Amino acid sequence: MRGGGGRATVRGMIPDAPRFAQIGLAEIPFSPTAALWEGAKHAGTDTSIFVVRTPPGGVVNLHTHPYSETFVVLRGRGRWTAGNHVTEPDADSIVVVPPETLHGFRNIGDVPLLVVSVHESGTLDQTFTDREPA
Repeated sequence: MRGGGGRATVRGMIPDAPRFAQIGLAEIPFSPTAALWEGAKHAGTDTSIFVVRTPPGGVVNLHTHPYSETFVVLRGRGRWTAGNHVTEPDADSIVVVPPETLHGFRNIGDVPLLVVSVHESGTLDQTFTDREPA
């Protein structure tokens, strides 16, 4: 085997390599309003994704992760609390929360808030409080 600077392979396969996957959101429920894709489990990747449909007035309580979380607001209007910051993004906005930052959000609109959140970890690691965001 020649050195190529890459990872060693066995019969052309890289151990623990990301793999093709497809799954319906109904197959990965997390709660009545959210689906959770854990990349390590479903595709060998180091990302996890929530798809959340928060009803008007609904909240996701304050919580933390040991990694960053990126939110893509697709529909509706929300209010995010992240540490000392409060922001009210409309649809077609992105919110990034650094690791270990207490954060959460609420739907302040009159339609369901549709959000995709990307976690920089292949498995979910979060610690919730009983406190609501601003």
